[in-house]
Amino acid sequence: MDTLSLVLIVIGAINWGLIGIFQFDLVASIFGGMSGVVSRIIYTLVGIAGIWGMTMLFRRHSKPAFMQEHDPD
Repeated sequence: MDTLSLVLIVIGAINWGLIGIFQFDLVASIFGGMSGVVSRIIYTLVGIAGIWGMTMLFRRHSKPAFMQEHDPD
C-alpha cells in the first residue's frame, strides 16, 4: 500500500509541477479533461494517496532507510 501511495504521490507532484510551470494538466489531457470520470477518479486516488503519505511520516517502521536510526555496532 505504501509503494502504491508513493507512486500516486509522485504522479500528482509531477502533474502539479507541469501545471505550475507550463499550465498543462497531464492527467486531464490523457483522460478527458478535469470533468471526465476517469480524471476525477485519478485525482481522488492521488488525494487519498497524499493523505496516506502523511501517515507514513509518523510511522516509525515506514521511514526510508536513510531516515532510520542506525546502531553503530
